Order: sequence, then structure tokens, then C-alpha cells
Amino acid sequence: MTFGEHLEILRQMLFRVLGVSAVFAMLIFFFKDLTFEFLLAPSEWDFCTYRWIESFMQMFAPDFHFEEFHIDLIATELSSQFMTHVTTSCILGLLCASPYVMYEIFRFISPALYDNEKRYSVQVVLSIYLLFMIGVLTNYFIIFPISFRFLGTYSVASRVSSIITLDSYIESFTNLTLVMGVVFQLPVLSFFLAKMGVITSSMLATYRKHALIVIMLVAAIITPPDIMTLILVTIPLYLLYEVSIRVVKWVE
Repeated sequence: MTFGEHLEILRQMLFRVLGVSAVFAMLIFFFKDLTFEFLLAPSEWDFCTYRWIESFMQMFAPDFHFEEFHIDLIATELSSQFMTHVTTSCILGLLCASPYVMYEIFRFISPALYDNEKRYSVQVVLSIYLLFMIGVLTNYFIIFPISFRFLGTYSVASRVSSIITLDSYIESFTNLTLVMGVVFQLPVLSFFLAKMGVITSSMLATYRKHALIVIMLVAAIITPPDIMTLILVTIPLYLLYEVSIRVVKWVE
């Protein structure tokens, strides 16, 4: 095929991706109540994560209960709620269409791959998507709710109350979700570095302590400025580092 023919196929692929994403975005836009019930659920005091923790703790302390908290979200600009609705629908639409997007990308590059490369490519693509979704779910159910509870209820004095804007809430939620989806790609990155001979399993095992310090620094950069979120992000990242050692051993 000529270069122009490749560009034509790429153009058609982009139109299909945008079309599918737009359909999902419109569906999400129309189901506004359900969408924002899902997005705002981590800000509630009775979120499922807190109920799970309560159930676990009550096995050891039957009287254990989380204290109720209520944090108001406000809109400070005339168009902020509508624009937040639109942008959120677009982001969630792209997220819902992501399996199709991955399929289209693989379909575009697969003619240029050998059979063994196709096999590895399928495994890598599935691993990237799976790890990204695990990062997204980890943020939704663990990191963001606990971080929001800690920062939202923290007060320097009883007469100072927190009123958080909707824009701030959605921006923090989206940024942290994206960051967690990206940093959960550590095993995939280790796979490629091991394939190129840059790292070895013995090297990763030797520098465990140094890696923990680096992971804590990265967690401090990508998370809100509180020790609770730092710990919650450091733990899964270090577990991913241990998984990366196993992945490199498998490559070797």
C-alpha cells in the first residue's frame, strides 16, 4: 500500500473511534442522574468501601463504626455544571469505548507484524488494558474515597468548614484516575525493558529498598498532599514492583 492509502485507512479508523466514543458519550449524557450518582458516590459517608471496612473491623471490634460526614459540593460559575456534565460525558464515553479503541489500533498495526509478534502484541495490549482498568478501579474504590474523606473532613478549627466546588471534585477525581491507570503499567514497562536487556530480575531484586524510596517520591508527586493518600498509593505501586520482578524472570 502507498503512504496515502495508509493515511486513508488511518482516517477511517479515527472516524470509527470518534463515532463510537460519541455514541457512548451521548448515552452517558442522557443518563445524567445515574452518571453523577456513580461519580459522586465516593464522596458519601456510607460509600461501599467504608461499609466493607466496617464489616471487616466489626469482626474484631463489634462496636466499630465510621463517623458520619457531610461535605457540600457547590458550583461557583453559571455554566460550570453544564460544562462539567459535557466534559465528564466525553471522558466516560472514551473510557467505555476503550476496548473498541484498542481493537482498532491493533487492527491497524497487525498487518505489519509477524505471527510471533502478533501473539505478543495481543498479550501486551490485553495486559495494558487490564492493568489500566485495575488502576481505575483501585482509585475509585480505595484511593479517592479515603483521600476525599481525609482531606474533606480535615479542619484546623471547629468554625472552619469545607465547601468544595464541583469542578475541583471532578478534576481531582479525573486526574487521580488517569494517573493511577498510567502508573499501573509498570509491569508492562518492565517487560519491554527486559526484552531490550536494560534490566534483569536480579537487578530489580537488589535495588528493592531504593525502589521503595523512588516509589514513595513518585506517589508524593502524583497524589494530593496528605500522608494517607501517599500510603494508599505506595502500597499497590510497590506490589506492582514485585510483580515486575516476576515478569522479568518470565522474560528471562
